[in-house]
Amino acid sequence: MLRFIHAADIHLDSPLKGLERYEGAPVETIRGATRKALDNLVDLAVERRVAFVLIAGDLYDGDWKDHNTGLFFVSRMHRLRDHGIPVVLISGNHDAANRMTRALRLPDNVELLPHETPGTARLPVLADLGVAVHGQSFARQAEVANLAEGYARREASLFNVGLLHTSLDGAEGHEPYAPCVLDDLRRKEYDYWALGHVHARQVRWNEPPIVFAGNLQGRHIRETGAKGCYVVEVDAQHRCELEFAPLDVFRWEICRLDAAAAVRPDCLVDQFSTELTRLTNLHEGVPLGVRIEVAGATDVHDLLRADTPRWLNEFRNATLAQPGQPPWIEKVRWNTTSRGASGAAAELAGPLGTLASYLEELRSDPAQLAELAGALADLRKKLPDELVHGSDALALSDPARWLDEVEPLLRGRLSEGGGA
Repeated sequence: MLRFIHAADIHLDSPLKGLERYEGAPVETIRGATRKALDNLVDLAVERRVAFVLIAGDLYDGDWKDHNTGLFFVSRMHRLRDHGIPVVLISGNHDAANRMTRALRLPDNVELLPHETPGTARLPVLADLGVAVHGQSFARQAEVANLAEGYARREASLFNVGLLHTSLDGAEGHEPYAPCVLDDLRRKEYDYWALGHVHARQVRWNEPPIVFAGNLQGRHIRETGAKGCYVVEVDAQHRCELEFAPLDVFRWEICRLDAAAAVRPDCLVDQFSTELTRLTNLHEGVPLGVRIEVAGATDVHDLLRADTPRWLNEFRNATLAQPGQPPWIEKVRWNTTSRGASGAAAELAGPLGTLASYLEELRSDPAQLAELAGALADLRKKLPDELVHGSDALALSDPARWLDEVEPLLRGRLSEGGGA
């Protein structure tokens, strides 16, 4: 029986810029998570007595600020060397040859496959079964060639592995590097394809297994769920059995709340508490970073949007009831809409009616909208980057949409003041 580990996308010492801007963020825990995950990988390799370890690219996250990142990796590889475990790896787009200006000599149990042309590492791991690992490192970050086409033919009588950092036939959120299709890989007739670059683990083909291991440690809210590696067991007929092994020390999840049935804002806090208990149990005590997404047409839309800081803190308060380390709320995204205009007749004669009339006039007057756009443009220059770019940005470049966002806040403030 042959046993090996397939890992990828470790992104050791990923800088995770901007965490300090988030209130209460467990900055040190998250920053140290990639190192702890690598330690867990080494522990697993030793405990399971694997024959070898494969790393399918993006070991690093670009050039190091100093040599400590490289020294940390080398020290862990020496531990594997002490246990007779070889490691074969390739460089991906984040640690391509043209991006890394520093380098350290690797221990003799570690083989980095070349970037000039495909190479093969041969491992006599068992008396009756040798292994050939075929692969090629990235020479440059934007590698757009189909590298797999140049990989060597299958070597008879050996267990053949293809090691490749690739987008394959395309993956959302990932650059189309080293693109290829499943048939390109299957034609090589290898026994296993160990892929990297796509951070969501997935088995793309079963016979032979064509597998993305995903990244070792989730680094932000777009990398949700358990992260780790695959432990692969191979029988005498070269058939593979895969076992996912979680190695991460901090996880990310999105908690979606349906506001449609809420009759009071605190109904959503109760809903969140129930969902948070489910997530905490699912992840068995692993520390969590949670984004809350509140959506739906609801009667409490104005009340929610009028005092979002209060409800954020009510959600935070609910996390304290969870056993162990309370989950950290990364952000709340408010995507609710008003269900209808109950009490509209009363509003027409009061401050809310005046506000509605003014906003309607503003929306229909191009000159006033242009004036507002200028004011918002000046404001935009003074705001931090996360409030200007990305999915969570304020709609400052679209005055009409910005009015839609601030109207519930203004209505809520007037309602609290007794004007309705």
